[in-house]
Amino acid sequence: MMKHALWQGLVAGAAGAVVMTLGEKLEQAVTGRPDSHAPARVLQRLTGLPERPGTQPLKVNWAMHFGQAALLGVLRSVMAQAGLRGPVASAKFTVVRLTNDQILENATGVGAPPQTWPRRELAVDVLHKAVYAFVTGAVADALAARGGPGPGQRHAALRPGRHADVGPLPREDALGR
Repeated sequence: MMKHALWQGLVAGAAGAVVMTLGEKLEQAVTGRPDSHAPARVLQRLTGLPERPGTQPLKVNWAMHFGQAALLGVLRSVMAQAGLRGPVASAKFTVVRLTNDQILENATGVGAPPQTWPRRELAVDVLHKAVYAFVTGAVADALAARGGPGPGQRHAALRPGRHADVGPLPREDALGR
């Protein structure tokens, strides 16, 4: 299971980042909201890179933005490989994505707790992170499904009253033979 999770997760996370970024750029064109350079500032503080006030290091920003998204995609891939797939799994992963950002931003002093944010800013952030999570999830789920049902799905198929939602299982898998 884990041998596929790494490469599939990096692919899924990168795909989620691309779609999220396109959505952000579209939203910014409509709302006039400026780019966020919080990812660059977080990476600078985590790595000890020099911070130059008044400058916006675009390459550092993109490195953190896409790198973080790709790495978190590995976790979503592990979820998919284990059988945690579909919209509910992606909704759970949205919370993980938001939490990851908040831990890094608050621990480095770059950000403030979300409950202190203006509601519109919070809604926009949650929306974009949900787009990332659901796209990453769709890609991770599709790649994991190529290997068949995950262990959790196979277990659900064996238990009376469970909703396996995995389609028909081969007789030997469903009966453990």
